[in-house]
Amino acid sequence: MTPHGETRAQYAEFARHTAGQSDCFTDWADAVVADPDVLAWIDSLPGIKRQPNLVFAAARWHGVPAPGPYAGLREALLGDDGAIRATILERATQTNEVGRLATLVPAFCAVAAGRPVAVLEAGASAGLTLYPDRWGYAWSTPDAVVEVGPEPRLNCVVTGPAPLPTSLPEITWRGGLDLKPIDVADEDSLRWLETLVWPEDEPRRARLRHAAEIALADPPALVRGDMLHDLPDLIAEAGEHGPVIVFHSAVAAYLSDEDRGRFDTLMQELVAQGACHWISNEAPGVVPSLSATIPANREKTAFVLGIDGSAVAFTHGHGRSLDWIG
Repeated sequence: MTPHGETRAQYAEFARHTAGQSDCFTDWADAVVADPDVLAWIDSLPGIKRQPNLVFAAARWHGVPAPGPYAGLREALLGDDGAIRATILERATQTNEVGRLATLVPAFCAVAAGRPVAVLEAGASAGLTLYPDRWGYAWSTPDAVVEVGPEPRLNCVVTGPAPLPTSLPEITWRGGLDLKPIDVADEDSLRWLETLVWPEDEPRRARLRHAAEIALADPPALVRGDMLHDLPDLIAEAGEHGPVIVFHSAVAAYLSDEDRGRFDTLMQELVAQGACHWISNEAPGVVPSLSATIPANREKTAFVLGIDGSAVAFTHGHGRSLDWIG
């Protein structure tokens, strides 16, 4: 999903993306594509604010039932008194999906090589994915289920020669950078994060609540800042606690094409200097340097997992599958 695309194309892509996972959102997105009045309403929003999940979440925030008929969404948007629009302009899709840890932890452990590490997330939102050591994992391979850590376990279907760890990573420091960090102690903010979860996906909502409890018990060091400018200083701070892993997931897509290139260059330079390792988990094409390292015969529809600028796997956007290629 690209948040900068043409509106009709964004919603058509979102319908394909949610198919089989959210009947409500698939129906809504397909209906928006065929509804010129609603498309015009959405087109009146600033470009980055036209994202399907943001628009749908804002409508749900103001009482549109989901699951529910498209007619309810249509009526709410076209009859909006300004409240839904205000929520869209104020809020963002900072989903912070902890299920992605099932695909990130093998990469974390691969670069940690048994060493304790500091983890730093760019675009951290509430910092819920900064706790790879507090979850259990159940990786289902063609041969067996590899289980590590306590319940609840994050489930993931694995193909390819993934370096599945036999123990949890040891984290010495955890922190993040975000333009608008979210405090999960704030009930309003947590309720918004829950609203961003697709309507039928109660397991994701349950994971979110558990992740919030973990973060409340041991808050991460979240810093308000821009990852293009403020990341090196935070890496230096993290480096006082051990080798640093900088990671991000479904974040760089929100940058402009120019800024994606700048961020890519910045991270390559930091890796070359030995300041950190870099783990990226983004849609295809979002991290320019990865494109040349993806096998030409592979379908590029899933997220691309990269280590230090080289593609190593394809992943499901919510962490449900890991296809290791590196």
